[in-house]
Amino acid sequence: MPQMAPLMWLYLYVFFLVSLILFMSINYFIKPFQKMDSSDNILSSPPQPIWKL
Repeated sequence: MPQMAPLMWLYLYVFFLVSLILFMSINYFIKPFQKMDSSDNILSSPPQPIWKL
């Protein structure tokens, strides 16, 4: 929309970039918790063979 002030587009662009960087950094550093069932993981997976060359 050309009737809007050009500085407003710059502010919107900067706001978009800052929010995108913030969102991506939060997703990088905060990971969801992994459900750990130690009894299920140990018993359900067969033991891995030890390969000797």
